[in-house]
Amino acid sequence: MLAEDPAVAEQGITVVRRERGLVLYGEVETPHRREEILRLVTERFPDVPVTSDIGVIRAQAPTQAEELP
Repeated sequence: MLAEDPAVAEQGITVVRRERGLVLYGEVETPHRREEILRLVTERFPDVPVTSDIGVIRAQAPTQAEELP
């Protein structure tokens, strides 16, 4: 579902079914994308509690050149 939705197209999220609901794991590039993923999952499974363990990673180009010894 997350990989096929054109607004998200996210393959790096793992969804685990737990006794009390769903837990989402992974990393995304922006907080907006994380919220969109949570929205889609809660819409698809409205009666299932959803917990997010989705982190936001830096996806911007580095501002400095790396110096190697």
